[in-house]
Amino acid sequence: MAERSNATVCKTVGRKAFLGSNPSLWTKMDKKTLEEKFNLITQNLEECLVAEELREMLAANEPLKHYIGFEISGKLHIGSGLMSAMKIRDFQKAGVNCTILLADWHTWLNDKLGGDLQVVKKVAVNYFKEALKASLLCVGGDPEKVNFVLGSELYHNNDTYWQTLVDVSKNLTLARVLKSSTIMGRKEGENQIFARLIYPPMQVADIFIQGINLCHAGLDQRKAHVIAREVANSLKIKPLVNKSGRVIKPIAVHHHLILGLGKPPVWPIKDKTKVREIWSEMKMSKSNPKSCVFVHDEPAEIDSKINLAFCPEGEIEFNPILDWVKHLIIPLKGKLEIERAEKYGGDISYNSYSSLEKDFQEKKLHPLDLKKAVSKAIVEILAPARNHFSRPEIKKMLTDLEEILKA
Repeated sequence: MAERSNATVCKTVGRKAFLGSNPSLWTKMDKKTLEEKFNLITQNLEECLVAEELREMLAANEPLKHYIGFEISGKLHIGSGLMSAMKIRDFQKAGVNCTILLADWHTWLNDKLGGDLQVVKKVAVNYFKEALKASLLCVGGDPEKVNFVLGSELYHNNDTYWQTLVDVSKNLTLARVLKSSTIMGRKEGENQIFARLIYPPMQVADIFIQGINLCHAGLDQRKAHVIAREVANSLKIKPLVNKSGRVIKPIAVHHHLILGLGKPPVWPIKDKTKVREIWSEMKMSKSNPKSCVFVHDEPAEIDSKINLAFCPEGEIEFNPILDWVKHLIIPLKGKLEIERAEKYGGDISYNSYSSLEKDFQEKKLHPLDLKKAVSKAIVEILAPARNHFSRPEIKKMLTDLEEILKA
C-alpha cells in the first residue's frame, strides 16, 4: 500500500510540532537549527515520505545522504534541471551530502539515445553532467560540492550491488513490478519488454547500495521510492542502517513537475477525476522541444516559445505560465515585475504568487504582459547556464549531442 504523505510538511512550526512527542529529542540539537534544516529540506515540495522520520533523523544528528538519478536521454530542460537543482541547493544549505546518479544503464534499458550504451556513457559524463552543473549555477547551488556517479562505475566489479538487486527482487511480486513499470513513462503492462522490468528494482538497489537515506526525484518517480520503503526492513544484503546500527527506511522527497507550454490534450477539462492524469501528460518533456525551455536556450528561443504558450485570459488551471511563476520565478527571484503601458495599468511588481493569480483570474493582468515578464525572468535566471555553455569545450559537448540526436 502506498504511504500517505505529510500534507502539512512545510507548515510545521514550534518545538513540539517539529520534534514530535519525544522530549528527549529536544536537547539533541539547537531547536532553531533543526527547524531551519527541516524547512530547507522540505520547502517547495509536493510531498515528504515521511516528515516525522526526517525530524527524528535531524534531531539525532544523523548524517543525511541524498541522491537523485537522471536518465541521459537528450538535452536537459528546466523542468528537470532547475526544479531538481533548486532542491539540491536547499539540501546543500542544510548540510546534506548530495549525489547525482548519471543513470546510463537505466537509459540503455529504456532504449534512449539509440540504445547504444557507449554513446549514453559519453553523453552522461560530458554534456549531461555539465548541463546539471549549469542548472545548479542558475539557482545558487554549488556544483563542486555534488558527487556525480556514473551508473556503470557504480555497478562495475560490484558483486554486492547485484546481490542487492536480487535481494530487492526477492521481496517483490511480478504484479508489483508491473504496477511500477510506468516509472519509465510506459504502460504496456504484460506486453512490457522483460528487460525493462529490471528498471524499478535497479532504482531501488541504487538507493541501498549507496546507503542513501534521503531519496529525491520528481513526483513521477515516487513509485520506486515507495517500493524502497516497502522492502527496507526485509533486506538481508545491504539494509539501510542509521549510525546506531538500526535498520531504517529511506526518506523520500518529491519536487513539483512543471508544465510544458502546450495546450492540454482535452480542453476545456470537464472531468475533474482526470486532473492528475492530464497533469502528467502535460508535464514538460524534451520530446516536444517547442513546449519546453532547455537550460542553455538563447533569449530569442525562450521568447519565441513562451510567446506561443497556452495561457488563456483569466484561466488559472493547467496554465503553464502561471505554473512557472509559482514554482520557478517567485522561489528564485522573489518577485515578478510586469512592465506595461500606463493605459494598461502601468508597471506592477508581484511579491507573492497568490496576488498575481488573483489579478490574472480577474483579468486585471493580460496574458501578453504576463508572458513578456515571464520570458524576461527566465532569460535572467538562465544566464549562468548560457555563460557556462559559451565555453568552447562545453559548447562542443552540446554540438556533439545535437549530432547524435540527428542521427
